[in-house]
Amino acid sequence: MVGNRKDVDGNNVFDGGFLGLDNIGVFDRSMASKHFFFDQADATAWMAMFSLNMMRIALELARHDFVYEDMATKFFEHFLYIAGSMASICTDENGLWDEEDEFFYDAVRLHHDGNKKLKVRSMVSLIPLFAVEVLDHELLRELPEFSKRLQWFLNNRPHLASLVSRWQEKNVVQKHLLSLLRGHRMKKILKRMLDETEFLSEYGIRSLSKYHHQHPYELQVDGNKLSVEYDPGEATTGMFGGNSNWRGPIWMPMNFLIVESLQRFHYYYTDDFKVEYPTNSGEYFTLNEIADEISKRLAKLFLRDENGKRAVFGDNEKLQFDPHFNNYILFHEYFHGDNGKGLGASHQTGWTGLIAKLLQPRNKQSDTILKYDGNVIYSNKF
Repeated sequence: MVGNRKDVDGNNVFDGGFLGLDNIGVFDRSMASKHFFFDQADATAWMAMFSLNMMRIALELARHDFVYEDMATKFFEHFLYIAGSMASICTDENGLWDEEDEFFYDAVRLHHDGNKKLKVRSMVSLIPLFAVEVLDHELLRELPEFSKRLQWFLNNRPHLASLVSRWQEKNVVQKHLLSLLRGHRMKKILKRMLDETEFLSEYGIRSLSKYHHQHPYELQVDGNKLSVEYDPGEATTGMFGGNSNWRGPIWMPMNFLIVESLQRFHYYYTDDFKVEYPTNSGEYFTLNEIADEISKRLAKLFLRDENGKRAVFGDNEKLQFDPHFNNYILFHEYFHGDNGKGLGASHQTGWTGLIAKLLQPRNKQSDTILKYDGNVIYSNKF
């Protein structure tokens, strides 16, 4: 990753740039200047996820052409270097992980005041969940050259190998886990994410914790007070033109990636690993079950409730009850963090249409295959 213009120091931590998360932070992160630079937990975790995705693609190709084993090794190494940077950058030994709050945060490097973690509880802190891959041990046996190089790297870079979760340990069904998160840190992130007073809404995962409704985050910079507070509907700040909001609303693509990541973690941890859901409820579920429950909350955006209303239509009586309108559902850009009302652009089918995938049936015990006139129209094997 060295040489990337968003990694100007060549340390595999990405330090600025517009990620499409608009006003999620206290700063406009595309405006790095001579006075400050950013170490971004979300951008860096995105690149870790990208490296694992590319590694997986290369491994699948290598099953048919061994030349791709070199590429798979390259992306595996990139992933480890990024994990190492996230763990060591900033002023303390925990890198972008905050040991006091047990959460990931962005950091800002102020030339006159050192490094400071920006303790905003936002989607930024959840994106490290996305960097997860599970490999079957059988695949490693199929690709002995990749396995050999991988083992050499782990043996000769033990400080990096120790950062990623349980790679050396096969689970009971012969699978290996690659993740930015060990079990303890994952549980701490999920504890906040699944808390209904923080990220967990009746309609999915909020982009900013509701904690900031009563406790806005504030930062003094050059005599100016900057702040972030929970804002579940349309943006009330003029940042980025005020036309997009990541300070509370529910965004479908991010929720979809959360669901997929939980399913992938479950593929390794199996039903033996359970987490409290919702937080402080005293009820424990597998990660697969929690992924299903989040999917159900997202589906409630569009499905009629007991009063015949769809959350997406909000208080619009014509859309709710007029038979000429009430079955024409719009795929909004994002949704109110508390009541689920559709907000922003109303034609974002490209990502909000992901709800169709979450509505497909899933069978936890066996493969699900649906047929019509002898043709497969759905299979969870695809």
